Amino acid sequence: MTLEELVGQRLMFGIPGPILRPEDIRLLKETGAGGLILYRRNFESAAQLIDLLTRLEEALRRRLLVATDHEGGRVVMLGEGVTIFPDNLAVGASGEAISAERQGRIEALELRRLGIDLNFAPVLDVLTDAPSPNIGIRSYGKDPALVARLGAARIRGMQSRGLSACAKHFPGKGHSPVDAHLRLPTVASAWDEMKRTHLPPFLAALETGVDALMTSHPLYPALDPTPLTPATFSKLIVKDYLRGELGYRGVIASDDLEMGAIAELCPVGEAAVRAAGAGHDLLLVCHTEAAQRQACGALLDAYRGKRLPLKELEASAERIAGLKAKRSLRFEGGSPRPEIGGTPLAKAIASQAVTLVQPRHADLTRRFNGAVGVIFPRFSSLADRITVEPALLDETAYLRAAFALFGVRPEILIVGIEPTDPEIERAVVLAARADIALLFLFDAHLYPSNRRLLDRLQETARALAVALLRNPYDAAYLRPGGLGVTAFGFRTCQLDAIIARLLA
Repeated sequence: MTLEELVGQRLMFGIPGPILRPEDIRLLKETGAGGLILYRRNFESAAQLIDLLTRLEEALRRRLLVATDHEGGRVVMLGEGVTIFPDNLAVGASGEAISAERQGRIEALELRRLGIDLNFAPVLDVLTDAPSPNIGIRSYGKDPALVARLGAARIRGMQSRGLSACAKHFPGKGHSPVDAHLRLPTVASAWDEMKRTHLPPFLAALETGVDALMTSHPLYPALDPTPLTPATFSKLIVKDYLRGELGYRGVIASDDLEMGAIAELCPVGEAAVRAAGAGHDLLLVCHTEAAQRQACGALLDAYRGKRLPLKELEASAERIAGLKAKRSLRFEGGSPRPEIGGTPLAKAIASQAVTLVQPRHADLTRRFNGAVGVIFPRFSSLADRITVEPALLDETAYLRAAFALFGVRPEILIVGIEPTDPEIERAVVLAARADIALLFLFDAHLYPSNRRLLDRLQETARALAVALLRNPYDAAYLRPGGLGVTAFGFRTCQLDAIIARLLA
């Protein structure tokens, strides 16, 4: 291979939309980028995605490494032909490794039909008592042994059916105080804490033969004291520890180099050079053409100027070629469709995960036989940013049908993801006249207006039940005397499980 071809093999880019444009083809041709990451913006239907991938590879006359983030729960990019499983924290609450392995097998079969080679999952970050704004329900939980057991099981399931897994975010950021998409976090943990709590799931992933690992963007000053050196740029963490001491021989991927955490430190071209120098094989630049071209140009300059060694470039390209070679076909397994056993498994996990975070009171339960008021977020407003299941595009219709299964006809109020003051006051009026109000609460610890909504209802409702829809940290805001429940997510299987637990 030429230098340009070798550099291109290390680059994974995203493209702007669902329709293949001439400029997308030109970008991948001119940079030689060997990887494509798919986002929600690239997906309209299974047929459209198949056409996009087919026409792109025909135009390039070469095979790409195609990846996506299919974590389950909130983070699902491809919304047709797949089972929407609960979030990892729900799987962790169920505690069943066989469920995690079956999930992995089902995901592999579904994603291979859609042309996916590599799934940037599972998340193996371990939660702590400190809230983690970006991980939360994406984690299997606080117990390192549980996270290791479930993560390894899911990896085995995926890779047994031809889909490469990528464990993330090494060396662990389940206790990161800041979302790296937005700003640069600092994780103060020393090696003893990391090895005790955060690294065991990754060691289990290595034992399963996981095809890829993704690193993380926080600073770990106790692991690498070099100033302003996040794990993404750290030779000590990536090259010396992961590749050297642990002996990992699979593909090491960076997280997206366009994230806010990296932008605080240096331009994206320099970030690509520093991430390559730290020991990464696959460099992700996921969103903008200008940044993608800068990354490619900076890498070429670094190799031409001997700043980076050619021998390591060749080794990285060889590892990535080996990953591609695991699959000879773009699409395998027939036409895209959800697996027959997927939905029952998702429902079973969700049902097992339902947890009372504030004890059930018999008098509150009986009130569901009277007038019920339901306050519910407008998830349809998120459909241009995340995958929203078709049932939730009409929230009122979904709720009426879900409650009708139990003979309940609630009065329903749909409010914004961040409710306005008038919406909060309408919720107060509804709760005051209902025998019981059921609030589906979306991250009061992150959105002040949701905290105000909760507080007002706790002050004024005749009786209140609260369903925590995302991270469980909101349980700290519940006052005595109410009823609190969670299924650790807001996918329909989880909502159905909450409603069934309250009403059945």
